[in-house]
Amino acid sequence: MEDFIKLAKKVLLGNKKKGYTLPTNNKLYPAQWNWDSGFIALGYSHFKFKYALDEIKTLIRGQWKDGMIPHILFHDLNTNYYPNHSVWACGNKIHSSGITQPPVLAIILKRILDKKRINNKDKAEFKKIVKGILKYHKWFIKFRDPNNSGLVSILHPWESGYDNSPLWDDPMSKVKVPKNLKYKRGDNKVVNPEYRPLDIDYDRYVTIKNHLRKNNYNPKKLYKASLFNVVDVGFNSIFIRANKDLLKLLNAFNLQSTELESYISRSENKIVKLYNQKKNVFFNIDLKNKKKINIPSITHYFILFADLKDKVLNNKIIKNLKKHSSKEKYLLSSVKPNHQKFEEKRYWRGPVWINCNWIIYQGLKNKNIKLAKQIKRKTINLVKQKGFNEYFSCKTGKGFGATNFSWTAALFLDLILENKND
Repeated sequence: MEDFIKLAKKVLLGNKKKGYTLPTNNKLYPAQWNWDSGFIALGYSHFKFKYALDEIKTLIRGQWKDGMIPHILFHDLNTNYYPNHSVWACGNKIHSSGITQPPVLAIILKRILDKKRINNKDKAEFKKIVKGILKYHKWFIKFRDPNNSGLVSILHPWESGYDNSPLWDDPMSKVKVPKNLKYKRGDNKVVNPEYRPLDIDYDRYVTIKNHLRKNNYNPKKLYKASLFNVVDVGFNSIFIRANKDLLKLLNAFNLQSTELESYISRSENKIVKLYNQKKNVFFNIDLKNKKKINIPSITHYFILFADLKDKVLNNKIIKNLKKHSSKEKYLLSSVKPNHQKFEEKRYWRGPVWINCNWIIYQGLKNKNIKLAKQIKRKTINLVKQKGFNEYFSCKTGKGFGATNFSWTAALFLDLILENKND
């Protein structure tokens, strides 16, 4: 096992830049990604605490004045990546995209601080970080849930983190692509096009992005004006967990937020209403087109990560998860293989993702330890057998997408080193 731990560390250090880490060592993702950095920081925390802190600090430095932390920070402007900093045209202290990503930072920071005793000097640094995260969460509540319902929206599929999921097919189909749309994507030149989104999907991504830019990324205006507005179960599950962990961090640093406390309660009450008892599934809500989205995505199991008090619902989700996992050699497919939308090799439409397994494992640990250990063991074995790939086939275990992928290495380390007695 020590050899694999060394390899995982080598992957992270091989992708490291000054103050941040690339998702991979090729041209596919030549920048800093929001939730990637969170997972990467967790990996570093097991062997190089300074690098973990640097990763988080750099991410916070890219925070906008209104509180948003972008999904991409462009530290190197000399790349052929599309869409690059000039395409986004966000004139901030660090060039960035104009959208965000799943807010895992509070979750990661709490996990790190639970295991690391910090000195007084570091306490001041971390207190500053916690204040930045609080500002970020308040941005979500203010601008992505202006009606104070308890559930936040995403305004672009890229914000979900699982960009090409079938969850977005229906709302994306309503996006009208201009005839004169011009751009030059490069992702399908770096890796096999079979692994990447289709051209029509990318056309719609770019159309939504262009619309956001046209509206100057105004968060107040875009909640109603965006071409895409979806309440996603997985994203909101992460946000609920993040709010709970942030509240604990605030208490640890003698900070308070009554707003956060009340919002958590409202979120928990609201998200359970997205569950359909008859069909035994969660629905996403397409607010733009006033429709329910019924696609059985792996991300619906993220509800376990939210740590809801509803034991009956949790048990139903665990029952579904057991069925899902019992039919697969390599856990867990992002879309069930028997579903019409399933594609074995294509980005988020079927492959196994280590970060999803990690999220689900964390949600299971205090609810069904046997199943949690099973997912953990099979995830570790998959990476040991097939390597540090971006994603994997649920049928053969074959790796797809980028190689030497940072969050795969980081979360592999966390799964192995979090508790050697597991």
